[in-house]
Amino acid sequence: MICFLAKFFIKDNDKVNLPSVRQSYGVLSGATGIAFNIILFLSKFFAGLVSGSIAIMGDAFNNLSDAASSVVTLVGFKLSGQEADEDHPFGHGRIEYIAGLIVSLFIVIMGVELIHSSFDKIFHPEKIEFNATIGVILLFSICIKLIMFQGNMQASKKISSAALRNTAIDSISDVFTTSIVLICAIINYYMGLNIDGFVGIVVGLLIIKAGIDAARDTISPLLGEPPSRELVNEIITTVTAHEGILGAHDLVVHNYGPTRIFMSLHVEVPADKDIIAIHDLIDDIENELHQKYHCTAVIHMDPVVVKDDERDLLKRKVKHLINELDPELDFHDFRLVHSGEEGKKLTFDLEVPYKYDLSDDHILDYLKDHIKGIDPELEIEVTIDKEKKEKQDKAKV
Repeated sequence: MICFLAKFFIKDNDKVNLPSVRQSYGVLSGATGIAFNIILFLSKFFAGLVSGSIAIMGDAFNNLSDAASSVVTLVGFKLSGQEADEDHPFGHGRIEYIAGLIVSLFIVIMGVELIHSSFDKIFHPEKIEFNATIGVILLFSICIKLIMFQGNMQASKKISSAALRNTAIDSISDVFTTSIVLICAIINYYMGLNIDGFVGIVVGLLIIKAGIDAARDTISPLLGEPPSRELVNEIITTVTAHEGILGAHDLVVHNYGPTRIFMSLHVEVPADKDIIAIHDLIDDIENELHQKYHCTAVIHMDPVVVKDDERDLLKRKVKHLINELDPELDFHDFRLVHSGEEGKKLTFDLEVPYKYDLSDDHILDYLKDHIKGIDPELEIEVTIDKEKKEKQDKAKV
């Protein structure tokens, strides 16, 4: 639905990498959510008054909180699109995440209030009325929420927005909870079992869970989360596609909002190439990354000797030592530096998972002791790079 409306209300709607287009999708989603949720609130509020059902009434106010959430989403996307200024040199993109966090708090508070009302309904039950009108209203609500789920989920994938994905998840949660309310009302009408308060508690717990899940998705990028595997592979492929680039590693992506990305990485280049030419090449790659990802990219150059028999032999021996320690471990930026009277210096980075059985000190002692056994004259410098447990594809020398 959102993507369909975007064809009429958003200029250049397919250019989702543009901050202005992305912002328009968020505003359109927020405006649509406000309109639909207010309609659903009014219809369910009427159904709740007529039936006397606390579950239906709670579901109505859940839609009202959804409308408030849509307001926050709309305002959040508008504010996040502001340009950088003196006080915020990296822009205002993270406001979108803060808006998502506020939405999640609204959801949790509404769930708590519904549970409180449901306990009162259990201890002081009242007769619940049900008729075809109430049934049609609830079915209408389910259909609208399904449409909103599909629209927001499709839009969230198109612009890679956690905020819109949370909105979509909230919509499908509403489908589930409204279905429970409808079934509860039917059971009470035909079987005389008043389980309204108990169902209200279940609905409240589901609402709280949806709020907590939404908060988790917005807090994570605020704290700083790693880039997706797909993005890492895409960036590495883009960089290494250039002739003269032997490999890339140590990619770091700082997210100051979905359209405010700063990245840094190391690229391995032949040590015997002209440094001016390599510098120009790296400038070109930084500009390409900027055009493709609307980011600020900084690339560090690692010169690598590619035709050194001594280095290649030592690299194979070190690889064997690392495989004996753990075949899943990997290394990069392997360099053997001849420094005249000071002898030879071996440096490389070892990739180790965050929650690893062996300590960093144990790994370093193991490598240095065994490498010294190969060549006692070597000065050894090993850097531990913490990596995600899931192994990622990387370009190697």
